[in-house]
Amino acid sequence: MNQSRQTLLTHWARQQLADPALQLTLISGDASFRRYYRGGGLIWVDAPPQTEKNGAFIQVAGALAAAGIPAPRVRQADLQQGFLAVTDLGDRQLLAELNDQTVAAWYAKAIAVLPRLAQLPLAAQLPAFDVDFMAVENSIFPQWLLERHLGLTLSRAERQLLADGFACLTDNNLAQPQVAMHRDYHSRNLMVVDDEALALLDFQDMVRGPLTYDLVSLLRDCYIRWPDAVIQDGQSQAYGLYQAAGLLAGYSRDEFAYAFDLTGLQRHLKAAGIFARLHHRDGKPGYLPDIPRTLDYVLQVAQRHEPLQDLAHWLSTRVLTHKELQCAP
Repeated sequence: MNQSRQTLLTHWARQQLADPALQLTLISGDASFRRYYRGGGLIWVDAPPQTEKNGAFIQVAGALAAAGIPAPRVRQADLQQGFLAVTDLGDRQLLAELNDQTVAAWYAKAIAVLPRLAQLPLAAQLPAFDVDFMAVENSIFPQWLLERHLGLTLSRAERQLLADGFACLTDNNLAQPQVAMHRDYHSRNLMVVDDEALALLDFQDMVRGPLTYDLVSLLRDCYIRWPDAVIQDGQSQAYGLYQAAGLLAGYSRDEFAYAFDLTGLQRHLKAAGIFARLHHRDGKPGYLPDIPRTLDYVLQVAQRHEPLQDLAHWLSTRVLTHKELQCAP
């Protein structure tokens, strides 16, 4: 936040609490242009209206509250300036709580939330994760990772290979039951609150999209990796819960696993591109070490499925051999 916006936020916060001596302490920024401060028992958010979806945040926060899903509650808002005051969920990010001994229990809690999240009544009002939406997302990987970060010049054949791969992934996402979808349901956006429940953050970008998307965001997290057994157990738990909620639309267990794999591949290609964009466009290099792990997910999944094996071979020989990516995932 530049000094002028910080001053404006502090002035606004003092007005809301009628406390002229209130001081705000920076907590952090994130991958967007938002900045978070703590003071007076609340979290104060600078979310520039030119870039941030503050109206959507307020709408979804209300829907989550009505559904009984823990999340920040909006106490005050100034949409013109892009300032929010929300409840303070503390500092226990799920990522810091995870290890080999705790991951199963924590993931079971996170997975238990997903059917309730998927069935939020506002699903019909959310933007559709449709062909046009995915086309924008799918352009991020070649533009920012391949061309800008790695300096690759793609041939016509390579562009066609990518286009065919993305078409396959788009068809997979559209074929699934379409539900309310968080889009970033992972260990950095889940907070552990006092009663050991999990609370959601960063939900302003929710859309209506494929059932398996939030599950794969959690289990194949870009920021931490687990053995296949953890992922398979999580898939099984989610399948049972989605089935009990009537959300599977006749999907068999194998069909669910296939949809999960391809949905993750689309997400991870986008994420790898975003990590490069954060570095080059936004001056945030801290996400670069997450790219090799994210692309390794892509490679392993693509190698398993015949329609994507040509893409897997190209990734392994043309992209992952680049010196910028030569570190362990």
